[in-house]
Amino acid sequence: MNYYTSKAICLIACFVSAITFSQDLKTTKYTASNKGKFFVSWGGNRENFSKSNIRFKGENYDFTIKDATARDKRKGWHIDYINPTRITIPQTNVKVGYFISNKYTVSLGIDHMKYVMQRNKTRTLNGNINLPASEAGSIYNGTYNNQDFMVSEDFLMFEHTNGLNYVYAEFSRYDDISNLFNLPNIDKFQINITEGVASGILYPKTNTTFMQKERYDEFHLAGFGMSLHAGLNLTFYKHFFLQLDLKGGYIDMPDIRTTSDIAESASQHFTYLERVIAFGGIFNI
Repeated sequence: MNYYTSKAICLIACFVSAITFSQDLKTTKYTASNKGKFFVSWGGNRENFSKSNIRFKGENYDFTIKDATARDKRKGWHIDYINPTRITIPQTNVKVGYFISNKYTVSLGIDHMKYVMQRNKTRTLNGNINLPASEAGSIYNGTYNNQDFMVSEDFLMFEHTNGLNYVYAEFSRYDDISNLFNLPNIDKFQINITEGVASGILYPKTNTTFMQKERYDEFHLAGFGMSLHAGLNLTFYKHFFLQLDLKGGYIDMPDIRTTSDIAESASQHFTYLERVIAFGGIFNI
């Protein structure tokens, strides 16, 4: 084999290799691998809460309302979800995360839920109230031994409405199930199932009017929470997705501010079920 023949063979081999590499690039889908991608999402939620015993403590009282019930404060489909000046009025969710591998993510998020204790209900009251006679709330003075008691609006308004803020870190797994539906091009539409675990702090802004004391409504670090989620992720045209999540969690708040007096507080713990619809984007960084 002479010199020119050898050069020709080398050129042909390089040309074939280049064509093969080019074809590999064309056939490799953007959504085939997630490692190194960054994502952010924004959405809304609805939730249900379990019954809760709420204990109120102060210098002149210590009592528990048993089996209190609560609801969320739905906004429905509304422009406030995307209005920068009013985004904390509806129940919202925000999350930012990163794929540490093709299937696993780490993320930080805030679930801005709302908890409204139902009033004008007869509940069981246990404990004592012994306010000074000069205070309007002294009309409730007495010792209560698991007695029926009407929790009226005059007696108590207790709401985590701006809000029940769960600030968490999350570890999740994503699994692409597009092939189960014989999708021809996963860069145009991709289906993932997701599941994860999270834990974090509760930083509520609790709106309280208590035994005719002055209304109190300030942010305060009140406790901690943990949660599990399972969901469906629908990714469109590589970079946009719809995330549908079902989350279950436990919240324990031993230090809820109820008045301007730091010696007065409430405590409660409960479980919750949350439904989330969020929209987002995913990009390489």
